Amino acid sequence: MTNTPKDRIATISANGKSLYGVVTDEGVIALSDEFPQWPTLRDVIHEGALDQLIQAANGRSVTHPTGSFTWEIPIPDPGKIICVGVNFPDRNAEYKDGNEAPPNMSLFIRFPSSFVGHEVPLTRPPESEQLDYEGEIAVVIGKGGRRIPKAEALDHIAALTMCNEGTLRDWVRHAKFNVTQGKNFDGSGAMGPWLVPFTDHNQILDVALESKVNAEVRQSDRTGRMLFPVARQIEYISTFTTLAPGDIIVSGTPTGAGARFDPPRFLVPGDNIEIIGEGIGTLKNGVIDELT
Repeated sequence: MTNTPKDRIATISANGKSLYGVVTDEGVIALSDEFPQWPTLRDVIHEGALDQLIQAANGRSVTHPTGSFTWEIPIPDPGKIICVGVNFPDRNAEYKDGNEAPPNMSLFIRFPSSFVGHEVPLTRPPESEQLDYEGEIAVVIGKGGRRIPKAEALDHIAALTMCNEGTLRDWVRHAKFNVTQGKNFDGSGAMGPWLVPFTDHNQILDVALESKVNAEVRQSDRTGRMLFPVARQIEYISTFTTLAPGDIIVSGTPTGAGARFDPPRFLVPGDNIEIIGEGIGTLKNGVIDELT
């Protein structure tokens, strides 16, 4: 699977300072100080200026070599993170309720604090040992709008990134009709490593998505099999809320999460998870117990 694109833009932290810049095979070319009018990548996206960052990095040397910084989630302050649930045929079949694909998608919200960056361990809280993985592609909105037509929806995308939509399974059953708690424990999921500018509709129409735990493939599918393709997601979500530049839609996970094994195979400290998106990148994280 080809998963290291040419153009990559990331948010990192070094020496107590948050920076953004262009990623190379040797590290990051930090550009934040050259564009003080854009404090974060959310501001860059709002101005439609991802290409300017790519151009500004041409011919420059790496300022932060690999190993000298910490990866952060690419957009540290997204206005909204909206997640699509049960969006692959085999995933729908896991529910064993006899229902075919529903007419409309299931949605829920996540908070930025529930995500860490690439190569930062996921945190398993003391309240639960049922931390699970969910590999997904995340779509970053570039051009906002309300009631966006499906035919125009993909033109509203600025970039793509990867997401491990980590879930505390028993905590999504704490109420009759609610998954919020189990989806929002601090540091239970991950996003990154970087943003890949969206320049071609084929970047999302039918791309491979794979999740590995300790090098074992657990999830594998293609976006072309989504029950609700990304264009439909943007159309539907923008019906009830105005999408803004920098908002993120997490587009759904295939079958194969740990909860569906018999017995379940939840994540434990020391595990290593890779979420791989064709043409986007590989998001890697370990697991640790939360210090209390």
